[in-house]
This record gives sequence, C-alpha cells and structure tokens, in this order.
Amino acid sequence: MNHETQPLRNRWRLPAAAHSRRFATALVYLGILCPMLALAQVPPRFYWKSLSGANAVPVIFQSLSGNANPIDPAHLVSPDSSVDANVLVAGYAKMLPLFDRTLTLAVLEPMGRISGSTSFAGQNYNQSATGFGDPMVEAGINLIGPKAIRTIPDLLRYEPKLSLDIIVDLAFPIGEYNSSQPLNLGQNRWYGRVGAPLIWQIGPWVPGRRTTLELLPSVWFFSDNNNYVGKTLATDPMFQLEAHVTRDFTEHFWGSLDSTWMTAGKPSIGGVSGKALNNLGVGFTLGYQINDNISLTAGYMATVNDSAPTDLKMDGFRLSLTYGWHKIVEGQKRLKGGE
Repeated sequence: MNHETQPLRNRWRLPAAAHSRRFATALVYLGILCPMLALAQVPPRFYWKSLSGANAVPVIFQSLSGNANPIDPAHLVSPDSSVDANVLVAGYAKMLPLFDRTLTLAVLEPMGRISGSTSFAGQNYNQSATGFGDPMVEAGINLIGPKAIRTIPDLLRYEPKLSLDIIVDLAFPIGEYNSSQPLNLGQNRWYGRVGAPLIWQIGPWVPGRRTTLELLPSVWFFSDNNNYVGKTLATDPMFQLEAHVTRDFTEHFWGSLDSTWMTAGKPSIGGVSGKALNNLGVGFTLGYQINDNISLTAGYMATVNDSAPTDLKMDGFRLSLTYGWHKIVEGQKRLKGGE
C-alpha cells in the first residue's frame, strides 16, 4: 500500500463516522408523509434531502376528533357531529436521482376505526367503521436547491439553503365505503393535490444548531362522490398553506412550531351548497433520533378560529416511528463492525 492510499482511506473513515448522524436525521424523514390526516398536514422536515437510493418505512398512529371526518381532506363540516378516529398508517418512501435533481416517491395506506354521531338531511347517524382507507401516492421533484446527492461527500456538504420542490399527491378510491352512511374510511372518489414545498435555511447547517422555515402552498382537487348517502357530493378546489419553524435542540432532538391554513373547498350535496372553509390550525412537533436508522416524532395540532357552529373544529395527536436505510451506509457499518 503506497503512502497516498492510506490517507485516502483514513479520510473516508472519518467522514463515514461523522456523517452517520447527519445521514440518519435526513434519511428517516423520508417516510413520515401523512397528507390525508390531521388537518392534511405534512410533518416538518419531510422535504429535507438525503443520499440518492435512501429508503424509509414509517408507521404512524393518529388519534383525531372533530365535527368532520378527520380522514377526509375536504373536511365536510356537520355542525352537530362528534367524530373520533384512531388510524394507523404504514408506508414506504424512496429518493432517486433524476437529471441531477432529487425525485422523491412515497406511498401510504391508512387503516383503523372511525366512529361518532353526525346528522345528514335531517337524519341522525350513530355509526362506526373499521378497515382500510384510500391509499395515497406522492411524487416530488426538486427544482431549486442542491443537486441530487449521489455520494457520501455530497451528503456531508448538503445544505438546503433555499430549496423548492413540486409535488403531486393522488389518492385511489378503493378504501372501505358504505354508501348508506356519511362516515367512512374510504371517500369513494378521486382526490389529490399539487404543491410547492419550500425550505429556507436560517443560519449555519450544523447538527444541533439547524433552523429552517418551511412552507407548503398547495391546491387540493376532488372528483364527485356520486353515492354519498344517495346524493352527489361535489367539492370545489381547496387552497392550503402549511408552515413550520424547526430548530435543533441537540444533535438528536429537535422541535417545530406548526400551522395550517385552509380556505375555499365549498361543498355541494345534491345541488345544495354548503360553507367554504376558512380555518387555521396550530400545533407543535417534537422529533428524536433514536439511532442511525430509527426516528421517533410526536405532534399535536388543533383549530383555533372555530367559535361558529359551522366552523371546522378538529384536533389530533400523531406519533410516528420511522426506519430508514441505505445500502452504502449499511455496508459501511458492517465493514466498521468487522474491524
């Protein structure tokens, strides 16, 4: 071995150890996407980028309650209703390079139980439903910001600075649905959104000191449900703006202040128009890096401008455990363990 080879190996060993925490922190947030629940909010730090080829599997539990179906992103308000939902969501996400930009793909499947009392067309319903909801897929491509991260040195140099993506979400109407009742896990119609996540890095990009402002403006679209308790349910497009201010407390522990504003999305049932949304939700998220592969987050959000009977009233708690991995990093860990 010549004198140049040994320093090169040492230089790789040091970044491999140093990058572990940074890699895991960026990696595991790939899979926490949950756009159809908890005021339709995507958790903070989801759109941070990681090494191309990174994988993540999230398991998310949510307990939600309000005067609308918490699983339906259209949030059709029934003033006299009281609805509770306990939902488990499992999914998979992956990052890939595409023309030197980062492509993110994700899929989620919700399942669980929804129950409560609601009224529709002068009739009261006390009901519950269990099973699977509508699976959702997301595709996103980065347009402004760092190029696709192809190597570990690229990952070590990653800083979002000002980063902008374009995303497309689509839910498939194959979840459990009973047309004789208004509360269901499936929505019996196509729906999705187009959004533009933006990350603005504030200050130095050093683990334990990172701060970001994250915005996600988006527009939701809904097809008609032609069998909503015997009538046709139509919903106008809905605009949504999410905002997060995130901050590292330590290298492994971080927090975020969260908000979501929704407006428009006027519903029509059997040709009779309802009230458009104009609601603000606020909350917080705490995240902890358990080890190089596993991350735990907990969050809470509730509406605040909900004093009128026809206003959306909702609150929800979310707990998520995500496992992330990459074959290069796992290979390096095995090599290090064999030394």
